[in-house]
Amino acid sequence: MNDKIVMPLWTLGLFIVVMNTTMFNVSIPSIIQDLAISADLGSWIISSYSLGYALSTVIYSRLSDIISIRRLLTVGLLTLGLSSVFGVFAHNFQMLLLARILQSAGAGAMAGLGLVLASRYIPIERRGRAIAMISAGSAMAFGLGPIIGGLISEYFGWNGLFTVTCLVLLILPFLLRLLPKDSLPEKANFDIWGAILTISHAITLLTAVTQQSLIWLAASVISFLLHGWHLKRKQETFINIDLLKKPGYRKLLVVGFCILVLNLGNLFLMPLALASLFNKSAMTIGLMIAPGAIFSAIMTRFVGQWIDRYGNLRFLLIGHILLAAVLLFYSFSLSYSAVIILIGYLCFSPAFSATMASLNNEASRILPKTMIGSGMGLLQLIQFFGGSVSVALCGLLLEYQKASLPVHAFQHVYELLLAVSLCSMAALLWYWRSAKRT
Repeated sequence: MNDKIVMPLWTLGLFIVVMNTTMFNVSIPSIIQDLAISADLGSWIISSYSLGYALSTVIYSRLSDIISIRRLLTVGLLTLGLSSVFGVFAHNFQMLLLARILQSAGAGAMAGLGLVLASRYIPIERRGRAIAMISAGSAMAFGLGPIIGGLISEYFGWNGLFTVTCLVLLILPFLLRLLPKDSLPEKANFDIWGAILTISHAITLLTAVTQQSLIWLAASVISFLLHGWHLKRKQETFINIDLLKKPGYRKLLVVGFCILVLNLGNLFLMPLALASLFNKSAMTIGLMIAPGAIFSAIMTRFVGQWIDRYGNLRFLLIGHILLAAVLLFYSFSLSYSAVIILIGYLCFSPAFSATMASLNNEASRILPKTMIGSGMGLLQLIQFFGGSVSVALCGLLLEYQKASLPVHAFQHVYELLLAVSLCSMAALLWYWRSAKRT
């Protein structure tokens, strides 16, 4: 495979997919107002996409062990493109939510299969650069997404945001021509019931949190118990139980979960803070968030080279320190000026990209080749589930504090995110210490 051509083209597709999240982030205040819904209900527009994205990511990654990447990519991008056409005509919350869920079912192909492709076909000495390029696509999407989302939302309404995602249909023919043909095992099984139970865990647990429902919590507990019974009686399972027996991998799962909690939580809070505290329009919000993400995309090119040269753990630690510093900065200084958010995100976005590139590269390094598909898929599932939970909880916490001053409500949520960042740093240091002993 010619990764010098394939990976930039793949990064372009991932850019469109990730931008589909950031475009809607800046439009959340407008959607809440237009559809007359609450902030916690509006958070479902983001969290449902993130959750579906996470689930479809691990499903595509797991299926790549038995189905060719070319075929999976075709299904994913066609699903994403056609659901985007449906979203253009959504005129109420139910239609909008359905369109987002259908989009997420196809969007996971780009994220899940991209890391499998890089881990399977690119040598380890160049893999850091390839994974960093994927992170650069995400970072650029975080930068341009708010601007494009603000422009489209301001002049064409939030329905116009769905038209951008249709562009993935133009990339599909070129990728199908360039991708290598997979050599897959002659006999392999896909654990359908395991996949259904995994989806059930995520949906019931997230619904229990957002709806504060004991019934949904009970359904989630039953789902986990059924899955435990299923894992004991079946040999080839959707969640590869051997992965969870690896202490180092388990620690990386914790770090991945926490990092996406921080990133998607911050991306949900920033537009709301700019709109609520400083009365900024969707377009202005996009322009204020964009510089940090564009700077991150520029830096990612160098970060990939540095990761290959100096190793993953150093950049994981540096990224954690920067993320914690920005969240501390927001907790105490958010009320002074909207420029505080711009300055903070200039540091937060590149720190997040470097952390994610290092984390994914470290996971691909410690996983056996036979576990790449399942291992990278599970890591991304845990990451994006963390993001979904984060957005839902942030929306709930803001709703609970409606009686408080808005600035105090936002500061309290940022203090909680700061605590999560410190927990993630503790898990990373534990992993580093174990890696040194090994």
